[in-house]
Amino acid sequence: MRLSVIVPVHDGGGTLQECLAGLGRSTRPPDEVIVVDDASTDDSAGIAQRHGATLVCGTWEACRTCGAYGTCGTCGTCGTCGTRGAAWARNRGAERARGDVLVFVDADVVVHEDAIARMLAVFDEVAAPQALFGSYDDDPRHVDVPSRFKNLLHHHVHQHGRRAASSFWSGCGAIRRDTFLAVGGFDERYAGSSIEDIELGVRLCRAGMEIRLCPEIQATHLKRWTLLSLWRTDIFGRAVPWTRLVLREGQLPDDLNLGWRSRASAGVTWAAFLLGAGALFAPAGPLTGTACAGVAAALGVSTMLNAGLYRFFLRRGGARFAAGAWLLHQAYLLYGSAVFAALVLGRALRLTAPAPVALTDARGASLE
Repeated sequence: MRLSVIVPVHDGGGTLQECLAGLGRSTRPPDEVIVVDDASTDDSAGIAQRHGATLVCGTWEACRTCGAYGTCGTCGTCGTCGTRGAAWARNRGAERARGDVLVFVDADVVVHEDAIARMLAVFDEVAAPQALFGSYDDDPRHVDVPSRFKNLLHHHVHQHGRRAASSFWSGCGAIRRDTFLAVGGFDERYAGSSIEDIELGVRLCRAGMEIRLCPEIQATHLKRWTLLSLWRTDIFGRAVPWTRLVLREGQLPDDLNLGWRSRASAGVTWAAFLLGAGALFAPAGPLTGTACAGVAAALGVSTMLNAGLYRFFLRRGGARFAAGAWLLHQAYLLYGSAVFAALVLGRALRLTAPAPVALTDARGASLE
């Protein structure tokens, strides 16, 4: 069975070299590595070529004006067309791939030496799935609070998710090539890095395909997160498009970070927030003390619901990190559920709003 690794990249030269070096150390090397350069302005293309990867630039050509690589030959001007996004890049790599299995690895991810071999072993099973994905490990490159929180949260969720998955992850995931082509690949309407892999997983499940979460298949994440990038990605790159996907499908998954524990945690965290806001602005009195007690109780319930996660944070980063990660997780529960509720409410209001009345004159002609 042949395995083709596809790595999309846009200005990822800072991590791409480590990503490709990690693939080269695999105990079972991939049969081919394809790097799809999405209009990079750095040396990503050169790094791919120096590591012996097949370089794909899709419809991009050399600029007619200056000859620079990675610009659009249609407009003839450097950099004016912008990037196409990870979904577009992965699809271009899949078109070029010759393997029976497509392995998707992000340019800021270094797979463990046994990751490719473990993927192959799963696909060689008698009752093999059509797709699988793994997990970040618990040793991210950057150890500042936002970066460590984001990566360790992902690790913990994937380590405790159901093996029969209802989603897909393209950071370190694989899918049979014929299956990928049968469902139409990634939806290229998702710009940048969004939920294109989750949406692909939804279509795979709808088509009756099996996706397996394999937590033993792991990779190290090299990305540094800031509070701004974390919140921007969580809200606009995840929560908003994910809620729209749920509304489109009419079904709320009960797995990974959407299980009952997460839903209950969001509910009690919002109760704490609202009680706290009431105590802050209400005049001092018996009700203030009751509200403060309610805040403490609600936060206590939220903490108990996520005790395993917080103990994990404590083991991996110590007390100071665990305290910061606890605050970030409470905020994550608040803004994630707020986005979901706002979009659901907005859709309900649109559906129940009366249709506009067309204005006509006595002869039936429109007055608008």
